[in-house]
Amino acid sequence: MMSKFVNQSEQKNRRRKAFRKKFSNFLLIAILVTGGSGSSFATQQSKGQAQQTVQSVVAKQAALVNEFEVNGLKVLLKRREGSLTVAAGLFIRGGAANINAQNAGIETLMLSVATEATTNFPRARMRSELSRMGTVIGSSSNNDYSVLSLATTRMHFDRSWQMFTDVALRPSFTKEDVTLVQERLVVSLSDDTDNPDVYLQKLQEKVAYAGHPYLNDTSGTPETVAKLTPEDLRRYHTSLMETSRLLLVIVGDLNPAEVRDLVTASFGKLPRGNYKPQVVPQLAFEKSSVEITPRELPTNYIQGLFAAPSLTSPDIYAMRVASSMLRDRVFEEVRVKRNLSYAPDAFLRTQAANVGGLYVTAVDANQSIRVMLSEIARLQNEPVSADDIHAVVAQYLTTYYLGQETNAAQAGELAQYELIGGGWRNSVDFLERLTAVTPADIQRVAQKYMRNIRFVVLGNPRSVDTGVFTGQAG
Repeated sequence: MMSKFVNQSEQKNRRRKAFRKKFSNFLLIAILVTGGSGSSFATQQSKGQAQQTVQSVVAKQAALVNEFEVNGLKVLLKRREGSLTVAAGLFIRGGAANINAQNAGIETLMLSVATEATTNFPRARMRSELSRMGTVIGSSSNNDYSVLSLATTRMHFDRSWQMFTDVALRPSFTKEDVTLVQERLVVSLSDDTDNPDVYLQKLQEKVAYAGHPYLNDTSGTPETVAKLTPEDLRRYHTSLMETSRLLLVIVGDLNPAEVRDLVTASFGKLPRGNYKPQVVPQLAFEKSSVEITPRELPTNYIQGLFAAPSLTSPDIYAMRVASSMLRDRVFEEVRVKRNLSYAPDAFLRTQAANVGGLYVTAVDANQSIRVMLSEIARLQNEPVSADDIHAVVAQYLTTYYLGQETNAAQAGELAQYELIGGGWRNSVDFLERLTAVTPADIQRVAQKYMRNIRFVVLGNPRSVDTGVFTGQAG
């Protein structure tokens, strides 16, 4: 039965690969022409027309963005005519660099408590009005920045904007609100070791980010979060509310002049401050390593990271394609052909100090990693075809545009490139650069970055041959 399943899977995978290759030219041009906006498909497939199409999409997308400043606060407004929703984000620069080992989690807690109640909108009123309008005000943090976010309908934008700006500028930080959110966060952090995947990430961070600012977890620890007080949050909030630290991004069918007036009336009186973004040190791993944490589990949880190019590096475009190729090959070899794991993966993150890596859960850890490393070696030593690159780029862009359908996703993309990617224009320019990737580029970035992998394993130490992981097996 198992061999029948594998054979069927192999046949299905071959058919899928043939289909993808056959129609890759059509898909690539069609995606670029639509630009995620629902335009009609192109029928011509010449290379010259594809290049013209890419340049047209880049220009069209860039023209939708208005950029201006209000008292030092940079504002990006992307107008999507006819959109019935509006998304906004007030982004705070710095991320892990803003905190230390003693106050880790303070920014995450501060933003979470801020959304509970404000001077003009006490808790009950806040809940009632948000529910009535279907508006969501939330927050999140990562290693490079944090965001206070707004998602609402165009109909209720004006009132939702009042509440959003009150959350940003006048949070209550009452003892009751702080205690409620604090206890919730502490419980969540205390459970991290119970979930193998979450625990694996924590273990990986300790290995990969040793001596790096990213080692300061923006979520904090149960100990650091539990000792924070309302006064701590108030002081921290005041220190961040400087326009030089902030970026405002809005996406929706809004008039730029009206938005400028709204921003001036709300954030225009904030102090500018003199914040200068710190240069985030790039990661560099000198050799492969394996850290094993014993745990009685039915399978081994394994992840390995290698240093990868940042969003500002010219190598990022080839690396995106190479990582997508590696992901497809790993899935085919580990799951489809050998049935060693249900969900093997190869990935590339988007951080200022960037990483890529491998992930797998497997009983046979050694064979799974041996196969995955051999696929990296293939990318490094065997040139890929231009047709394969074209197909992967088409697949990548399909996934990319599906993920960019919402206003919130587009706001996040603009902010990410503005904050850590060399400027928001790179969020559209990358289309042209992605389609220019060559087979030689793929081989070069695979050799340059996919090495010296830092592995962590959560599971049975007796099932792990570290020599396989570090390429030193006999």
